[in-house]
Amino acid sequence: MTTDLKPAPLAAGEAKLFPIVETADGKVRGLRSGRIAVFKGLRYGADTSGANRFAPPQPVKPWAGVRDALDYGNIAPQIPGDRRHAYADLILNDVQPGGMGEDCLVLNLWTPDPNPAAKRPVIVRFHGGGFYGGSSNSPGGDGEMLARFGDCVVVTVNHRLSALGYLYLGEEGPFADSGAAGMQDLVASLRWVARNIEVFGGDPARVLIVGQSGGGAKVSHLLGMPVAKGLFSSAGVMSGSRLTAMTRDQAAKAADQLLRVLGLRADQIKALQAVPFSTLLAAQAEVEAEDRSRGEAPRSFAPVLGQAIPHHPFAPGAPEESLDIPLVVSTALDERTYRETNFEMGWDEVRQKLERRVGAEAGMLLAAYRDEDPQATAFIVNARINSDTSFRLGANTMLERRVAAGGAPTWAYLWASPSPAFGGRYGAVHGIDVAYSMHDIRFPLAGPTADNLRLADEIASAWVSLAATGRPDNPATPAWAPYDLAERNTLVFGHPTQSAGDPRSFFRTYWEQHAASRRG
Repeated sequence: MTTDLKPAPLAAGEAKLFPIVETADGKVRGLRSGRIAVFKGLRYGADTSGANRFAPPQPVKPWAGVRDALDYGNIAPQIPGDRRHAYADLILNDVQPGGMGEDCLVLNLWTPDPNPAAKRPVIVRFHGGGFYGGSSNSPGGDGEMLARFGDCVVVTVNHRLSALGYLYLGEEGPFADSGAAGMQDLVASLRWVARNIEVFGGDPARVLIVGQSGGGAKVSHLLGMPVAKGLFSSAGVMSGSRLTAMTRDQAAKAADQLLRVLGLRADQIKALQAVPFSTLLAAQAEVEAEDRSRGEAPRSFAPVLGQAIPHHPFAPGAPEESLDIPLVVSTALDERTYRETNFEMGWDEVRQKLERRVGAEAGMLLAAYRDEDPQATAFIVNARINSDTSFRLGANTMLERRVAAGGAPTWAYLWASPSPAFGGRYGAVHGIDVAYSMHDIRFPLAGPTADNLRLADEIASAWVSLAATGRPDNPATPAWAPYDLAERNTLVFGHPTQSAGDPRSFFRTYWEQHAASRRG
């Protein structure tokens, strides 16, 4: 006679609280949180250390039994965010659980119900932090609220960064595409989604890829990668329009600098693979020191043209590989405040900076910015100018090239609602729309107010609708027509949210002409 050690009601309750799903590689156990089934640290690729360092992602070895997916996996080795800058605290850049290591090809998943018959839309989000930092383990990557609000499956992804993901080691041999290893990781994660998402209740035919900042740059590249074609059905680029990849010459220069610091050659692959990642990070910091000293994002290691990335993402035009993919492209009004620290900047300094850019037209241009927003501080106006000449110029170029190429529709939005943090000094700063997009307004850049909940309802509904139907317009937002070169219709998230034809057209036209004259 045998005795069941668990009474039937308890066993059923345990199964409900700790759902078990059988993936293509083996069984995993998650944990329900507020009726959402959460699976953390799911491996979509093998450990990238040792012989796998700089190589394309390798498959996971299948396992027997049940693996727990109750906590985060590793984040990619990286230099921590600097808490001496208040903005880093506002985005909780230092809170990245899971430990740091090269076994970082992991993803996290939230689903209302792991039922293969559910066929819910899927939102795959790639984290920001350029190509050098960040992870999907940070609080801003939590998908629980969005999964619940949108009745959808949410997936967030970790992958290799900086030199470990983008060190160029030449055009020959098994490491010829090492400059695209981090992007190949993302392709591997999407292949995992295609193979496994159905058993988690998702629809593999309705997969949205979206990212902000560096995440948007990753989406930009995926839109032009032949190996990614067919792995997603819609896309969103938030404040991260990437028009070009690194050329081999640019990548070789950065690689030579790093190898010189390490005292190694590019053909000493085994020695490179044996260097502790801490040593590699220290050498990388020396290469990136100039960028960091200027308060800029490190740019030495990023996706490199090669087999996996055969051409620039959006230069000279939009990529043919994704012309059938509905796309949303966005910016925030005051992106660049996140890199500025002179909060007491005066108008004379703004004028002097403008004079160095545009000469005698500085006075006219500054007056136009002040007339547009009489309440804006000199700090905000300076950052808005820098936003117009960087983030916005790139996004407008992406929109124009995409529309000119034809194909599936493209939509644009501008986030104009400012953050309340520090009395509103940052304005509508870079990253402001991330929390709202995840329908999670508890974070410092947002805050739990009725109006912020309304904004979260609007933008989260747009992303869920794009994933589900291929169109972001939905009952929660005003009518949102696709972008074209005649009307340039843009949804402006603000107070209230409204649709506008070519908002801020004077500044768009001025800076496009200015950029063209400099190229000429």
